[in-house]
Amino acid sequence: MRAARAVAAGLCAALLLAGCDAAEGPAKPFAGQSLDVAGTWTGAEQANFERVLRAFGDRTGARVRYTSGGGDLGVLVSGQVAAGVPFDVAMIPQPGVIARYAASGAAKPITGSAAEAVRTHFSPQWQRFGSVGDRLYGVYFKAANKSVIWYRGDAFTAAGVTPPATLDDLTTVSQTLVDAGTTAMAVPGADGWPLTDWFENLFLQLAGADAYDRLAARQLPWTDPAVVDTLRAMGRYWAAPRFLQGGPAGALQTTFTRSVADVFGQRPRAGMLYEGDFVTTEIARLGRYRIGDGARYFAWPSVDGTGGAIVAGGDAAVAFTDRPVTMALMAYLASPEAAAIMARRGGFLSVNLGLDAAVYPDATTRALAESLQRATTVRFDLSDMTPAGFGGGNGASMWRLLQEFLAAPGTDPATVAARLETAAAIAYGGA
Repeated sequence: MRAARAVAAGLCAALLLAGCDAAEGPAKPFAGQSLDVAGTWTGAEQANFERVLRAFGDRTGARVRYTSGGGDLGVLVSGQVAAGVPFDVAMIPQPGVIARYAASGAAKPITGSAAEAVRTHFSPQWQRFGSVGDRLYGVYFKAANKSVIWYRGDAFTAAGVTPPATLDDLTTVSQTLVDAGTTAMAVPGADGWPLTDWFENLFLQLAGADAYDRLAARQLPWTDPAVVDTLRAMGRYWAAPRFLQGGPAGALQTTFTRSVADVFGQRPRAGMLYEGDFVTTEIARLGRYRIGDGARYFAWPSVDGTGGAIVAGGDAAVAFTDRPVTMALMAYLASPEAAAIMARRGGFLSVNLGLDAAVYPDATTRALAESLQRATTVRFDLSDMTPAGFGGGNGASMWRLLQEFLAAPGTDPATVAARLETAAAIAYGGA
């Protein structure tokens, strides 16, 4: 039945985008029109996304140009908006940024057939992630499962351990790895954002989904005891002897790509790495450990071993013009067909309900994607929902303060919480 629905939806989308009925034939209603799209993706991700855009162009006649802003996407997009020549569509990773553009009127609500495509192919949860108030602004074309810990199978076998189910078990496994001569965890502290992901996963497990929502909505202060308890748990793990590759000081100098190599490179040093599903691309590039064999993952441990809560991320297509060709592209990006183009090439997860999971290139990626669909509790990356000055980029207060905490994990957690609260008050006050 799912396959039948997907075929039917695909046919409807094809006719919709062609701008004709079956009797009229394959017209190309947007021939000669151009679209400009921006995103963070570079390299293989950019090449794969450009395949999606070319497929849209082949179907509709539109010419689509992609510009990569990399880590400076926010500056690029806001600059174009300020100059009065916005990109037609931008792939934005932060709901907080989407909300800011919606409030200013720069982002355009998704309407018509594009809105119907989102309602058809995305769960209510992911529709809410793309909404501001009761209006839909974002199509979550790419998703990320940020609640997984990767490990080397040979390191676990040598130490005689199995993947932990609880946070206490994680500490026990880490200590056993250390006792067996392997550093427990590589932590890419130099990049900042992985530390916010550490906090978010721990906070979701320790404080629960309701507290997570309230903290994200600025209804719970950062000085709340649940925040202090989460910071205390982080500091305790980070300060443990040989738990972190290079110790806290070394972790602070470790980039994301270096951390992957420290676990899965030619000369591995640590047994585990916490980060999202997207590390598979980097592991594969290193070439030593195969995904699902030597390189495996387990879900972020829960308090009681029941699991089920996931911190997710993603890139949402947001329209900055409301031309018919723009909304046609938004509708296409909400289709299973567009998702399949990237999904079959790896390094990509979709939450499009119409996508056939068989298109994923391996069982590990397929399982990660399905976990996002099955999860009983999914919450979006908390730092991405805050004002950019607090949690949304290089130099943001949350990034910087957690890096300082990593450098000195023995710092009183209440002091760190108070600094976070002060920074949040400033950032939200000026949002």
